[in-house]
Amino acid sequence: MFTEVMFKINYMLNKIFNFKFIVVIIATSITSNVSWAQAGKRNSKKPNIIYILADDMGPGDVMLYNKDSKFPTPNIDRIGREGVKFMDAHTSSGVCTPTRYGILTGRYSWRTSTLKKGVLGGHSKHLIPADRTTLASLLQKEGYKTACVGKWHLGMDWEFLQASNSTRIKANNVNMHTPIKNGPNANGFDYYYGISASLNMNPHVFIKNDKAQGTFEYLKDQDALAKRGYIGAKPGWSAKEFEQDQVLPTFTKKTCEWIRENKDEPFFVYMPLNSPHSPIVPSKNFLNKSGLNDHGDFCMETDWAIGQVLKTLDELKIADNTIVVFTSDNGTSPKAGFPVMAKKGHHSSWIYRGMKGTNWEGGHRMPFLVRWPNKVKAGQVSDQLICTTDMMATCAELLGINLTDNEGEDSVSFLPALQSKPIKNIAERAVVHHSDKGIFSVRYGKWKLMFDNSGGSNRTDPRKDEAIKDNASILLFDMDNDATEDVNLASKFPEIVEKLKKKLAEVIKDGRSTEGKKIGNDPIGKGIKWKELNVVEDYL
Repeated sequence: MFTEVMFKINYMLNKIFNFKFIVVIIATSITSNVSWAQAGKRNSKKPNIIYILADDMGPGDVMLYNKDSKFPTPNIDRIGREGVKFMDAHTSSGVCTPTRYGILTGRYSWRTSTLKKGVLGGHSKHLIPADRTTLASLLQKEGYKTACVGKWHLGMDWEFLQASNSTRIKANNVNMHTPIKNGPNANGFDYYYGISASLNMNPHVFIKNDKAQGTFEYLKDQDALAKRGYIGAKPGWSAKEFEQDQVLPTFTKKTCEWIRENKDEPFFVYMPLNSPHSPIVPSKNFLNKSGLNDHGDFCMETDWAIGQVLKTLDELKIADNTIVVFTSDNGTSPKAGFPVMAKKGHHSSWIYRGMKGTNWEGGHRMPFLVRWPNKVKAGQVSDQLICTTDMMATCAELLGINLTDNEGEDSVSFLPALQSKPIKNIAERAVVHHSDKGIFSVRYGKWKLMFDNSGGSNRTDPRKDEAIKDNASILLFDMDNDATEDVNLASKFPEIVEKLKKKLAEVIKDGRSTEGKKIGNDPIGKGIKWKELNVVEDYL
């Protein structure tokens, strides 16, 4: 109709004013502008974002990194082959609660009042206050539907049967029937379905939004746990319907269902898995499938779960505009059975020293893969230094949001790296690592400084028999040339040691490691002693 009307107008004006050429240009311009506007509208939809976090899965457990892995991970590998594989990506801690805090807040967990080391329990009080911006609340304000499906492990407030001021919360003093406060829903998630902490921790129940699910029973000891068929679990509350080997399949099902229900508008899914963390409980379809051990079987089931999410995106035809991130919260646990796997030629920490809990690279240098078909070229490999605290700044840059001084204090956008461009100010960035015992180490450029030679942990290094040259209480490594941490250069470059000490002290006292106002850290909680600061006390 539009073309027909313009033709008639054009004919009449040509007869009267001989304006044919001008009108044709105007008509063409109008038509062109309409089409570009429509195209712009079609292409302006914000990308969906899915962040999948494995639990205790080292880089050697992913075949895309470790070609000598003794079990396949085709779905995890697919994310990297169709996107970017990061080779120098790190968690903020060697254990799980601190890493999860960093992912969701863009901030180091030791800046909080209480979490200076270790992890929380299943009934621990909330760690993230409701007024702190999280990755979920940031996206929620931008019109995203948000969901967390999986292991939370960041605390939530259960009602006590009797008032208690103790920091050690007794399971039998918890009311399982009343709503839970200050959980994922208070931190920006529209929907939550998961478990409160690690699968070995009580309560052994699923939680939907703010309510524990199921018919509750109290399992008072190991005999009661054994009768339920639970392995590697702590006594406490359980739901009669709760089965350990069905937790991962349930998370997978719930995630895919939620994606289908929310496919028509931008969504963010945070999927923190319970696997392959102990108790190592692959479902019957994966038992003995790896030919390695139960850890290999559970890793294969983890890969299957990720494949189900990718399959859902393909079926809904939304994969092209969905950013998928895969990583792990820390290195593999000794519960995986390092000696048994090593005899068969499998090394979960790959070429690196250490494991879960340590400041060695095997504790925090993790697989990190990003796919976004609409914008990111497939088959890229990036050697740029990134940290799991970086997702908040990345999403902020992606959506044109300016973070305030108290948002994402330790978050740097890796968006440029997805386009093979340099990350802003990367040469001046310090990334701080933190062990299970709360011991610091720091990475700055190619240098890494460690303040003990035990990895900041009591966990034994699988490579303990491979001696470090010039071993000492202070360790300095050149990560460009010695990522396997074999040669200590501290005595050779004392000026670098002092430079990194000063840099770490600066990051600690400023309350941030990024550009912005110096805001300090949260006040230290009552009874909390932060003795781990002694390594840089001369510079604070």
